[in-house]
Amino acid sequence: MKQIIVVFIVLLFFSCGNEKTHDFTLKGQVKGLKKGTVYLQRQNDNMDMETIDSLELNGSSIFELHTELPEPEMLFLKLDKNDNDEGTVVFFADKGITEINSTLKNFNYDAKIKGSKQQETLEEYLLMMSKFSNKNLELIQESLEASKANDTTVSFEDNYNKLIKRKYLYTINFAVNHPDSEVSPYLAISEIPNTSVKFLEEIYKALTDDVKASKYGLQLKESIDERNNL
Repeated sequence: MKQIIVVFIVLLFFSCGNEKTHDFTLKGQVKGLKKGTVYLQRQNDNMDMETIDSLELNGSSIFELHTELPEPEMLFLKLDKNDNDEGTVVFFADKGITEINSTLKNFNYDAKIKGSKQQETLEEYLLMMSKFSNKNLELIQESLEASKANDTTVSFEDNYNKLIKRKYLYTINFAVNHPDSEVSPYLAISEIPNTSVKFLEEIYKALTDDVKASKYGLQLKESIDERNNL
């Protein structure tokens, strides 16, 4: 009997030792999905998409994916519906649990994301960007109506350039006002990489030391150094 107990303990020890560890979990549901595959992905240093976990769904719309996450990072949830149709949801991940719930019909647009404080900050920024997008559509409509009426007083190009300038200034101010979030350097390198280097430097100088040492903080510093060395 003692030998059986010893063998059981040894097997349990090796089982626990071989268990994969992870500090990030993504779980959620795609309502209406009957069959497909979900992929958890990140962008590697070569700007290629790398799959870090995946799950094939057959008869279930609920999923759970895992990975190790050394620091906050933008990740991608990709859905392959097995019908040559795909969708991708982008989100800012951090250690712990993130939930993404969406629908099969409008996977990208119906996605509701609940998770990291970085995601909350990003959504605050994206809300304002949606307003800029709506304003851009209004400008296009005004331009079309002016063209039909042969009204030359309306300049779409001038109004569009002013809108872009406002968008850039908002992004700069947003990043400077969130110095303790990894979202700030991410926005600098992804949304306004071609802005004046002095504005990129302003964002970088405002960052906390921890954010400067983060993945996107280091990428921002590298971008600034490259621009200054041209």
